[in-house]
Amino acid sequence: MRRCIILSAFTLAFVVVAALTVEGQTLMGAWKVNTAKSTYSPAVPPGNSQTSTWEDLGGGQFKNTIDVVDAKGQSRRFEIVLRFDDGVDYPMRGADRPTTRTYKRLNDLDFEYVEKINGKVTTTSRSVTAPDGKTRTNTTVGTDAQGQPVKNVVHWERQ
Repeated sequence: MRRCIILSAFTLAFVVVAALTVEGQTLMGAWKVNTAKSTYSPAVPPGNSQTSTWEDLGGGQFKNTIDVVDAKGQSRRFEIVLRFDDGVDYPMRGADRPTTRTYKRLNDLDFEYVEKINGKVTTTSRSVTAPDGKTRTNTTVGTDAQGQPVKNVVHWERQ
């Protein structure tokens, strides 16, 4: 009986470590948009680039830093510190208007977030990671700050 309990404890510990490793391999680190494989509606001028860096801050808290260079070469940085699955609207630093996001895990690999501008829901984005952890696709639907329809499919590649 004691041997069975010890074996069960080791199995549980292995599963927990494996789950954390999968999460770390699939989201943490730097990701860059592949604009050739991405589609934007409304259209985004060519020449834009984006890099998203995910960090595990510990205690279930994460930081996402998004660096954008527009077609004119202007750089912008957005940062958000968040937790998954707690229903909290987290503020996005660097946004032109008061912008928040609420994050929810869909499974070990995928998540979605709801974005609000001035407290009003504008878009919902779903991020689906390939099983090999090398690419992920964000599909965003909703409206922009001006009320125009948005449908973006953005392909990210691990750096």
